[in-house]
Amino acid sequence: MDTYNAIVSFFQDGGVFMYPILIIFALGLAIAIERYIYLSLAKVNNRRLWNKIIPMVKMGRFDQANQIIDKSKAAICKILSYGMDRIKIARQRGDLETALEEGLMEVIPRLEKRTHYLATLANIATLLGLLGTIMGLIAAFTAVSNADPADKANLLSSSISVAMNTTAFGLMSAIPLLLIYTVLQTKTTEVVDSLEMASVKFMNAVHEVKERASKS
Repeated sequence: MDTYNAIVSFFQDGGVFMYPILIIFALGLAIAIERYIYLSLAKVNNRRLWNKIIPMVKMGRFDQANQIIDKSKAAICKILSYGMDRIKIARQRGDLETALEEGLMEVIPRLEKRTHYLATLANIATLLGLLGTIMGLIAAFTAVSNADPADKANLLSSSISVAMNTTAFGLMSAIPLLLIYTVLQTKTTEVVDSLEMASVKFMNAVHEVKERASKS
């Protein structure tokens, strides 16, 4: 109970700037949770569908693989659909590579969507904390100038401690958001790298199938 009262007192003493910082922190957490779930599901779905599709591709069963791809909305299926559309008309490996790169260009922005907002929100939280402290110091010095000389020191010290609450809360909000931003960036990079690797393996598998067909 003492901890709860201390938190409430800390928040109330910070002034009006504590509320926008809290809103920014809550918004950042909502984005972080949504992005983490999205990227985690994307990673699992991509791996599961890849394990179904690649054996069919290696055996030259492109029609069956294409049926699975058409039914799925996973990122890897979106990319491979571009490749499947070019398999029959592609004369060179570069044609297939270009099609897969086109698919990657469409998918990557979806994976990176909204993540960059976390860094922006962290900066805004820090700046709002500093602004709240500055406004609090201005109000404190204004009040001290009209106070009794004997009470000025105590009044000024208490006012400054209260004004610093907004800076402290701004940093307490910004630091976790920046850490989460780094984690999500790393997770996004892992998913993108896996998609690029899958594209290369897909091209190699198609190339091997075509080589076997040309020799037989």
